[in-house]
Amino acid sequence: MRIAQIAPLHEAVPPKLYGGTERVVSNLTEALVELGHDVTLFASGDSKTSAKLEAFWPQALRLDPTIRDTMAPHMLLLEEVRRRAHEFDVLHFHIDYYPFPLFSRQDTPFVTTLHGRLDLPELQPIFDAFSEVPVVSISDHQRTPLQQANWLKTVHHGLPENLLTPVKGVEQGYLAFLGRVSPEKRVDRAIRIAQATGMKIKIAAKIDRADRTYYEEEIKPLFALPHVEYIGEINESEKPAFLSGAHALLFPIDWPEPFGLVMIESMACGTPVIAFNRGSVPEVIDNGISGFIVEDEVSAVAAVNRLHTLPRARVRQQFEDRFTSKRMAQNYVLAYEELLHQKRRSVLREVNAG
Repeated sequence: MRIAQIAPLHEAVPPKLYGGTERVVSNLTEALVELGHDVTLFASGDSKTSAKLEAFWPQALRLDPTIRDTMAPHMLLLEEVRRRAHEFDVLHFHIDYYPFPLFSRQDTPFVTTLHGRLDLPELQPIFDAFSEVPVVSISDHQRTPLQQANWLKTVHHGLPENLLTPVKGVEQGYLAFLGRVSPEKRVDRAIRIAQATGMKIKIAAKIDRADRTYYEEEIKPLFALPHVEYIGEINESEKPAFLSGAHALLFPIDWPEPFGLVMIESMACGTPVIAFNRGSVPEVIDNGISGFIVEDEVSAVAAVNRLHTLPRARVRQQFEDRFTSKRMAQNYVLAYEELLHQKRRSVLREVNAG
């Protein structure tokens, strides 16, 4: 099958540091290539892939200080994909609703994975107007605010099986927080939970420009507490030791999380997750197997005291059973085949061969 993957241009694919969507696009692209598909990745020029790379912009927009309007490169990207759409069996977008108006008016089947939150009221008229455009959710819970959308399938994220693995021999003497410092991620909760258990917490997190005021006013004073160690952003090679050395990953979110990639990153390292019961959490964490699902800080503290009941080998096994990138790619192929069936299309490779 000839597949185009269209990534956001904000980060490289895969991202050098933080960047959930671009990391998922990379994992999916590589797994599709391994399954034997002919894949073209439209992304920034500093991306790395075994697929054909169409380097549409020289580098990730976040790293280019000259870019002030990030929408403009994406509009040009859409036009380039439209111009070449006939070359592919399926176009797979990862840039929200941007392709809806243009690509609903052309013939090549396309699908969009929605990676973000969907509970914003301004999205309702978008999905009312484009109720026939096929979309993929990354969790069943993510669909809740947009019942009118044309949901093709739910596909959970996945990681390469050997990308993150347990590191043996590291001292497990702290709780971990991984991700982003923002109001919805609630690193303040994680700090209080660690303090209540008498444990140290290590925080590996990105601080976006948009969250700088929140950090300065509410979080920075907490980072000065004696049990808190702020590490900053970490890359892929640093994650196994960071996560393997933790008693657990704290995921005390306060929003309808669409998926939560850090949860399966932790599971891949054999580290259980203590997560608040919001959004996708019950779909990702098997309570009492790969971690504990809690309702508040008090129950999170109690969960820390029960971590000894979760064998870390079992946590890793849950990752291998449910969240590898190969499994993710296979599920997406099923979605592509369903899309082609709905459009009554054969794949180009079969047409050319026959």
